[in-house]
Amino acid sequence: MRFVLLDKMLFPLPLRAACSLLAWFCLYKWFCHRYRHRNLEWSCRLVTLTHGILATCLSAYIGFIDGPWPLSHPGSPNTTLQVHGLCLSLGYFIFDLCWCVYFQTEGALMLAHHLVSIVGIAASLALGESAADVNAVIFGSEITNPLLQARWFLKELGRYHTFTGDVVDFLFVALFTGVRIGMGAWLMYCELASPRPRWYIKLGGVVMYVVSWVFMVSICRFARRKSMRKYQAWRSRRSHELRLKSNGHLKSR
Repeated sequence: MRFVLLDKMLFPLPLRAACSLLAWFCLYKWFCHRYRHRNLEWSCRLVTLTHGILATCLSAYIGFIDGPWPLSHPGSPNTTLQVHGLCLSLGYFIFDLCWCVYFQTEGALMLAHHLVSIVGIAASLALGESAADVNAVIFGSEITNPLLQARWFLKELGRYHTFTGDVVDFLFVALFTGVRIGMGAWLMYCELASPRPRWYIKLGGVVMYVVSWVFMVSICRFARRKSMRKYQAWRSRRSHELRLKSNGHLKSR
């Protein structure tokens, strides 16, 4: 208990968030120096990829191993590890929001997603509770992020229209549907049914789930367009092969 109090006194939450923001910015500047022959978005995407991997692994460990289980203990008091994880992600979301606003690379929906994430994390840290719920949302949001960044890098390298690109797209759609929509609905039900979380924490969870559904609609449209292109390309190849086989031969009556 004495160590926890000393930790809070020496490293208050705003300082931890500021250190996290500084760390992500320094990583971004290092990527800019390391890949100076690339554009700035390349470096920012690498930072996003790094956070996606770290946040997914850390939030999975917190939720599935360290606990408490968010589906059965929503609104529970924050643990030390949960606070560290939230501060790590809070600094990243602030950095990425500032980068997107400065370079005007994202639309209103993505900016709203970042703002809701920042407010939700900050509220949980300030209240000292509901970190389990917020951590579960971070896990669901970030588990698909590495695949999304891989898709962008494949496009930049001219390797998107390959079997690897198809696998990345399939895994992204499957994970988004299963985790952010399927498990997200279960988490939102547990959150709304429990009397412990504050009403504005519940409202933030509903807003995040609605944003996920807006993304899901766009993903479904994308999946339909790509499937139709694949089908048309297959029919074209099939017709070409049949013409080659029948070339020089009389068709049977």
